[in-house]
Amino acid sequence: MASRVESDEDGDNKGSMWDLDQKLDQPMDEEAGRLKNMYREKKFSAVLLLRLAFQSLGVVYGDLGTSPLYVFYNTFPHGVKDPEDVIGALSLIIYSLTLVPLLKYVFVVLRANDNGQGGTFALYSLLCRHAKIKTIPNQHRTDEELTTYSRSTFQEKSFAAKTKRWLEEQATRRSAILILVLVGTCMVIGDGILTPAISVLSAAGGIKVNKPHMSNGVVVLVAVVILVGFFSMQHYGTDRVSWLFAPIVLLWFLLIGGIGIFNIWKHGSSVLKAFSPVYIYRYFKRGGQEGWTSLGGIMLSITGTEALFADLAHFPVSAVQLAFTLIVFPCLLLAYSGQAAYLMNNLDHSQDVFYRSIPGTAVVIVMLVTTFLMIMIMILVWRCHWILVLIFTGLSLIVECTYFSSVLFKIDQGGWVPLVIAGAFLVIMYVWHYGTVKRYEFEMHSKVSMAWILGLGPSLGLVRVPGIGLVYTELASGVPHIFSHFITNLPAIHSVVVFVCVKYLPVYTVPEEERFLVKRIGPKNFRMFRCVARYGYKDLHKKDESFEKKLFDNLFMFVRLESMMEGCSDSDEYSLCGQKTVQSMDGMLSNNGNTRTASSNMDISVSSLDSIEPAKSPPHVKSSGQTSSQTEVDELEFLNNNRDAGVVHILGNTVVRARRDSRFYKKIAVDYIYAFLRKICRENSVIFNVPHESLLNVGQIFYV
Repeated sequence: MASRVESDEDGDNKGSMWDLDQKLDQPMDEEAGRLKNMYREKKFSAVLLLRLAFQSLGVVYGDLGTSPLYVFYNTFPHGVKDPEDVIGALSLIIYSLTLVPLLKYVFVVLRANDNGQGGTFALYSLLCRHAKIKTIPNQHRTDEELTTYSRSTFQEKSFAAKTKRWLEEQATRRSAILILVLVGTCMVIGDGILTPAISVLSAAGGIKVNKPHMSNGVVVLVAVVILVGFFSMQHYGTDRVSWLFAPIVLLWFLLIGGIGIFNIWKHGSSVLKAFSPVYIYRYFKRGGQEGWTSLGGIMLSITGTEALFADLAHFPVSAVQLAFTLIVFPCLLLAYSGQAAYLMNNLDHSQDVFYRSIPGTAVVIVMLVTTFLMIMIMILVWRCHWILVLIFTGLSLIVECTYFSSVLFKIDQGGWVPLVIAGAFLVIMYVWHYGTVKRYEFEMHSKVSMAWILGLGPSLGLVRVPGIGLVYTELASGVPHIFSHFITNLPAIHSVVVFVCVKYLPVYTVPEEERFLVKRIGPKNFRMFRCVARYGYKDLHKKDESFEKKLFDNLFMFVRLESMMEGCSDSDEYSLCGQKTVQSMDGMLSNNGNTRTASSNMDISVSSLDSIEPAKSPPHVKSSGQTSSQTEVDELEFLNNNRDAGVVHILGNTVVRARRDSRFYKKIAVDYIYAFLRKICRENSVIFNVPHESLLNVGQIFYV
């Protein structure tokens, strides 16, 4: 859509009223300021790095580590006919582990992290920061000043700039990238639901090796008990869980590696011929279609690879790389080589080696999604040469498309389960996103001009009653429609009005000290402010009991700093004015009286201080510091008195409905699925701990 947010930066001539509105409701550039980088890349000592690498074993590599339990059985479900087939299968396993987990993920994909965060959304957030592909256009240049918002500039004629413009040209391309990300995310969910059960069930199936007459019901019961025990421990947190399971997983890898060495020594080292890729060609030439479909079993050797990237938030990149290259990768190669050596001398034991499992299909789709997103990351973010991009793309697609074509033959054997689960989540996510976009478009098209608000006068054409009204909106500029709807139907409005915008940015987190931006709207006697609260995709959106307190702390801080900046005259040098402000900060923060300011929220102070310009003076310049101080005290007292009089949270209760002439699937999606999701979703009143007696819902209905 051609939203007003995008139009604001185009600078088109749209009339005098539009120009006036832009002057009255300018972006919050000065309020954002330039903050010091508090989140630089951390340097780890060698001892700490080894400790983190050890802990990562207990969290990241569970699926990869248990794959040797069932790979060969699923590769040869009907037995091994020729010993050379075992060598061919082992060769496929060796090069799959080398190309996908080691080369692609450990050395390439892990570098595409978002400030230490991994997963599909991390890749998408990087792309959104380097190209305007976000479907909800609420981004602004002030967001780029966050310490967690890292991006680079483009050369006008570079291949990256051309790709960026190509992606931004049409909305369908932006939507295609979003759908690709949602598909990858849903496939991870579908696979993740089944993976723990498959791994534990396969491990418990080893009981039947010595007791073949044991019923499957006993094996399932043992697996259920183990799973319940595992999930009951998760609430202790990643740190404790990793310390608990890391020794067990390390011992597991050392044991399967040691057993592999023993089997190679006992049954012969001829399996080491599998390191030659020639045996892959012979395997397919001899096996034909049966050899091709057996890739579904080979692919199980690399399931869990996506966890290397998805679980990156818990450990640094270097720790994951160290653990995989020194322990996981060599132990897996030894384990598979040892099993192959055993099978070559015991061809009739293939069905007794491992417990059969469901083929885990969604894994290949997730890898393909990661490949396509990595292509854009390499072009837009890393600015790699097109030859390197082509090599990465070719190698990845050859391996993954080959596996994808083979697992299609096994969809009817259980591979359809994760696909159905992923499809259900994809429908839910897309419908929720569609409804959210439509709500935002409604807010944009129906927002009220600031010029209209100012035309009402200081009283807004109504009775101004004591108290503070917090008007929640999704807009970071302009006056929301719910406010005009409110003052049209009610005869009074509060003496202080604050428009609160809760905004979600394509960054993994927004530091607490940078979360709030505060700005005054209109003249001082209007007592109107705007507060933007910014969150990242990894921030916990739980009940925020201190949200209101933080908001007012930053509002009071803004008033103090605004008053001090107005006290700087044109002759004041930048350093002098900044020094005066800094010298006054300690006194401001030490005042714990009626202003109720907190020293933990310094974003407004730092941002405003750094954005002072020596060549300009504020519009209201005071010649006397005493006059400025008196004005500050009066306004702070006014705000405190109104806060004591009562705070009312005004939230818009927007109901989305499909038009009568809409198609049936749109009516089902909007009127039933989206409405149900909205009903079960936590409201902002719950998230921000709004007291029920202070809540005022303004209802609206619009049709899409």
